[in-house]
Amino acid sequence: MAKLGLDGHDRGIKVIARALRDAGMEVVYMGMRVTPDQVAQTALQEDVDVVGISILSGAHMRLVPRLTKALQERGIADDTLLMVGGTIPEDDVEPLHQLGVEGIFPVGSYTTTMTEFITANVTRGRSAPQG
Repeated sequence: MAKLGLDGHDRGIKVIARALRDAGMEVVYMGMRVTPDQVAQTALQEDVDVVGISILSGAHMRLVPRLTKALQERGIADDTLLMVGGTIPEDDVEPLHQLGVEGIFPVGSYTTTMTEFITANVTRGRSAPQG
C-alpha cells in the first residue's frame, strides 16, 4: 500500500492497512510521497498479490498510468491485483478500469468491502472490476 505523488493525508490509508491486517492479511505500507516506480519495484521484491494505492490529491489519472506501466515493465501487471482508493470521480472509474485497475474504492468505502474484494479476487481468481 502506498500514497503516490505529493498527497500528504495518510490517516485513511493507515486505517485501511490496519483493517486488512485485522482480516489476516500481510500488509507492506510504503508511506507517503512514493513514485510509481518505487511501488512497482517493491511489489516485485515483496512478491505481492495486491497493490493498493490511496490518492486524495486528484492526480490519479496522471499517476496510475505511470504505475501500470511500471508494473508491466517488471512483468507483474497480470499477476497483481491493482486497487485505487480516494477521491475518484465517477467519470474516472471506467478509464481506470481500462488502465488495469480492478478495484476502485471512493472516499467513504467500507473496509469490509475492500477485504472481501481482495479475498474474492486473490483466493478464487479474478472477477469483474469493482467500482
